[in-house]
Amino acid sequence: MVVAVTDSLSRLLAVALAAALLASSGAYGVTLPEERADAMYHRYDGGGVTVDGPSLLVRKNFKETVLVSGNYYVDNISSASIDVITSGASEYSEERTEYSLAGDYLYGKNLLSAGITYSDESDYQASTYSLGVSQDFFGDLTTISFGYSLGQDEVSQNGNAEFEEDLDRHSFRIGLNQVLTPKLVLNANYELITDEGYLNNPYRSYRYLSDPLDPSAGYQFAQEVYPNTRTSDAASMQMRYRLPWSAALGGLYRFFTDDWGIDAHTAQISYTHSLYEHWTFDLLYRWYSQDQADFYQDLFLFPSQDEKDYRARDKEMSEFSNQTLSFYLSYERPLSWRHAYKAGITFQYDRISFEYDNFTDLTAESALPGSEPLYEFDADVVKVLFTLWY
Repeated sequence: MVVAVTDSLSRLLAVALAAALLASSGAYGVTLPEERADAMYHRYDGGGVTVDGPSLLVRKNFKETVLVSGNYYVDNISSASIDVITSGASEYSEERTEYSLAGDYLYGKNLLSAGITYSDESDYQASTYSLGVSQDFFGDLTTISFGYSLGQDEVSQNGNAEFEEDLDRHSFRIGLNQVLTPKLVLNANYELITDEGYLNNPYRSYRYLSDPLDPSAGYQFAQEVYPNTRTSDAASMQMRYRLPWSAALGGLYRFFTDDWGIDAHTAQISYTHSLYEHWTFDLLYRWYSQDQADFYQDLFLFPSQDEKDYRARDKEMSEFSNQTLSFYLSYERPLSWRHAYKAGITFQYDRISFEYDNFTDLTAESALPGSEPLYEFDADVVKVLFTLWY
């Protein structure tokens, strides 16, 4: 683990990367976010899983140099996913609640940030602490930023009081933000993440043939076996160009790789258009594809032989791709109210299609293990956001 972190940090410090923000007002550089209050409802429905709930966010500035924000977020989860069904378990419901508190301090051309997030559900508690610093250069057209976060999670298992494991996560980030022209912005970032501890899901199982010489004998399930360390790197580059009319065009590419053998590619294109005086329309298309982990298989010949004989059948470790089409419609209007000067509402709809290349649907009938059809499903995501600026 120490060698992996040292090698990755060397790469981190050796790479010059760029990131930027294109503001319609034409103002760039490190600034405090606007004071605002948000109320959001979100809902995800796909693959037998439904997740919905509210979120509340409040940001408040003090003396033009300090910003404090707090967020409350809830996920109400109801799951009858393919993993639940094929394991023989019943549909379950649970609630995940997340609280976060963050602060920003603006000192000249420097922005110092710190935050803490805590989430709680019946079998998982997660705490994340983060620090960041940004500084402007060259007439506020260039911003260098660094960030670090520490995650400390506790993993348990419903129905098994003796099971309790820990997971620690370290994340290092670096960025260089550059405005190239008054209309063009380039955004690139690099992140290194190291994980150590219990990294698999205590409820997930892999399957193996009951008799390797006779597939017709069927298959059995056993608890997944994962490594207890993981190091991953992610680099992204984004461009945003303001068009001659009241619109902007954006593009993004992101590459992810880890020492489990997963390489992932993300490509995204977006179009933003201002409609009349108060409306904004956004259209986004995203494509994602990844390879499988080295120790993933849909069907193993025999069970794991020891704790180093890693086995996974989690579909997120398989080779798969998804496509997302997103639609946003926003309305903002000035207010004459003494407590707020502007209000807005945003509606977002996402349609996501998942296709798995080597994860099969065990709910379908098949003559022999391994001959089941490949799994695929669609998901719908809806978000409604109300905002007050004050």
